[in-house]
Amino acid sequence: MTAIDARAATAVAIADGVRAGKWRARDVAEHYLDRIARLDGALGCYLLIDAEGARRRADAVDAARKAGRDAGALAGVPLGVKDIFCTRGVETTCASKILRGFVPPYESTVTDRLAGAGAVMLGKLNMDEFAMGSSNENSAFKPVRNPWSHAHVPGGSSGGSAASIAASLCAGAIGTDTGGSIRQPAALCGVVGMKPTYGRVSRYGVIAFASSLDHPGPFGRTVEDAAALLEVMAGPDPHDSTSIPTPVGAYRAAARAGADGPEPLKGVRLGVPDEYFQPGMDPEVEAAVRAAIDELGRAGARIVKVSLPNTKYAIATYYLICTAEASSNLARYDGVRHGYRASDVRSLEELFSKTRGEGFGTEPKRRIMLGAYVLRAGYYEAYYGKALRARRKIADDFNAAFASCDAIVTPTSPVPAFKFGERMGDPLQMYLADVLTVGPDLAGIPALSQPCGFTKAGLPIGLQTIAPTLGEEICFRVAGAYEARTEWHRKSPPEAA
Repeated sequence: MTAIDARAATAVAIADGVRAGKWRARDVAEHYLDRIARLDGALGCYLLIDAEGARRRADAVDAARKAGRDAGALAGVPLGVKDIFCTRGVETTCASKILRGFVPPYESTVTDRLAGAGAVMLGKLNMDEFAMGSSNENSAFKPVRNPWSHAHVPGGSSGGSAASIAASLCAGAIGTDTGGSIRQPAALCGVVGMKPTYGRVSRYGVIAFASSLDHPGPFGRTVEDAAALLEVMAGPDPHDSTSIPTPVGAYRAAARAGADGPEPLKGVRLGVPDEYFQPGMDPEVEAAVRAAIDELGRAGARIVKVSLPNTKYAIATYYLICTAEASSNLARYDGVRHGYRASDVRSLEELFSKTRGEGFGTEPKRRIMLGAYVLRAGYYEAYYGKALRARRKIADDFNAAFASCDAIVTPTSPVPAFKFGERMGDPLQMYLADVLTVGPDLAGIPALSQPCGFTKAGLPIGLQTIAPTLGEEICFRVAGAYEARTEWHRKSPPEAA
């Protein structure tokens, strides 16, 4: 059999190859496990390697194919799973000491569906603790390094997912996006990350951060890889009352349609909001994104101006809502180990002393305190109630913009990857890293990030495509068209053992 090259193989190619007998799923798994053993020590992408489980799952795929049964749409695809998804019999920690040793007795809907399609889970991926962060410096166990430059962050909170794809330590990965935690690390690591419509993918078995904002979604090397994963992940789920009871779209077909003909986007209107190109944006990022928009125009798209005037309130709105929901969700851990309620803690210092360094890390503590504050009697309407009204206005902005365009294209992040420690001492600057990604989360609409260039220092730049509710297909069509006309997705970071 032909040997596989992880740095060139895509998830779609691996599935096709395994189904056709070109590769054995067991050999593919061994190849990726070997890469992880050699390379991940310098990157920190994985918190746990389930080597024996991966071999067992790969053998089952090979046995199914040998017996003439359907091995699944993702047969043999080596998959990394963000450690926020519950996996039966495999430790799930959310990168937090407070959950160290927790082995779920049940499986998340997402990982169950991926396994049913033949994907082979290699292990659990590193993240910011409880998905709270934009740099993956908040993991309680170790940071994740950006494969393009180990001095720079990979983004967060799904930093392990994005970095593992960039470094070819898995062929597909899954993460969660609450304020940009799929798209921002995808941009900083030069891979594709997709945040679907809220409710398009079940949250059952996903450890909650902010329940009205959490969006599970896929990462891939290519647009079609992300589409193939989402086709399996998406769909209604009786375990999740917020899941959308409509059929899953033809995402892979949409991604491929973007590559058809000289003008695959003819008739598509793409909106460009001035509010997403503000002073302070890195000039190399703006130049690369403007060039990408020009390329989409050459692909046949009509570029139109749109306005999202309430964008200026998005960061404040997001952090009021997400901290309030986080305070409520994380309260379930109080009393079990520490015997206190978040609402009873009067200061950050008191919270630090009560957890004795073995509970929540600094960022979850900060968000618990902020959330408890905005939900207190006398403050609820002034902060949380006002944030909910602002959220509605932000969603209305998107709806109004989509009356004159089919999708919106913007930068994903205003800056490329920043250095470790550069923003950790200034939480506000860290929060501003999400300024271009929180809007679609607040509105619950789909958005995708893909690579569109590199800085002179060799750091990736991301292009974001935003679509109306259940508009995943137009996201994949636009992204597929851009990818087919460029070579950014073919670049790989330097490799050092």
